[in-house]
Amino acid sequence: MSKVRIKLASIDIGELNPVIRNIKEITMRAGVAMRGPIPLPTRHLKVTTRKSPCGSGTATFDKYEMRVHRRIIDIPAEDRILHPIMKLQIPRSVQIKIEMKD
Repeated sequence: MSKVRIKLASIDIGELNPVIRNIKEITMRAGVAMRGPIPLPTRHLKVTTRKSPCGSGTATFDKYEMRVHRRIIDIPAEDRILHPIMKLQIPRSVQIKIEMKD
């Protein structure tokens, strides 16, 4: 039976967890076994900039970091599960990618 792999990514873990919880509820209501959410390593994107706008003066720096949290969920490819997942309200900060696997 073919499977569907759902990849979720977000910089805000607080908005990512409710989406995962909604997908879990849909699969539990349908009585289907879900595999996941499998946490992938968090990406740490770091940027270091000079504080001084002109470039001269003391060497002081600002450091910024953005964390990208990622999860993978595998579910069977069934219409009664996929239609409600497609209709979910997903926040703008959460990126979702749905792939068919064999």
